[in-house]
Amino acid sequence: MSGASSLVMQWSDWAQLFLHYLSLSLLAVGGAITTAPDMHRYLVDEQHWITDTQFNASIALAQAAPGPNVLFVALMGWHVGINTGSIPMGLLGVLLTMVGMMLPSTTLTFLAAQWGHRNRSLRAVRAFKQGMAPIVIALLIATGWILTSAHNNPSTDWRLWLLTAVAALVIWRTRMPLLWMLGVGALLGWFGVV
Repeated sequence: MSGASSLVMQWSDWAQLFLHYLSLSLLAVGGAITTAPDMHRYLVDEQHWITDTQFNASIALAQAAPGPNVLFVALMGWHVGINTGSIPMGLLGVLLTMVGMMLPSTTLTFLAAQWGHRNRSLRAVRAFKQGMAPIVIALLIATGWILTSAHNNPSTDWRLWLLTAVAALVIWRTRMPLLWMLGVGALLGWFGVV
């Protein structure tokens, strides 16, 4: 995209965006953030509806803000609409992405939770819950990899890599609240250390 208002979208594009988020909703095992790599592939690499910077900013802002982190989905929809040069289209983007992401997964979660609670003593239910953990972890690692792709040169970005390693160790070995870790990272960024 060359400019903020250079994106032209037809109604079929909006329908395609909505359908993509409907399908991603059912793949969001571990939360919407686990589908971020596919969102990046679709919105940035294939459709060119948002920039890499807008994608990363959407996730960073939603993670830093209080409230549910699924709000990054709304921010991505907002960026798609705003890139057409229209605030109403930004609101349409928010509506389509959020409803697309929330409707199927919320319905499925509600029905599955009721069934799982009724059948919690079944071996298959317990095995399913334990088997999903590695999948969620792998999807979160893929999301982290996408978000750090701009900083993948350890020789020039060594401070970021060091901070990442220290943060991982602290999280693994202590019970320090994650908000403290976010605060430390924000301060280091504020002072230009990373």
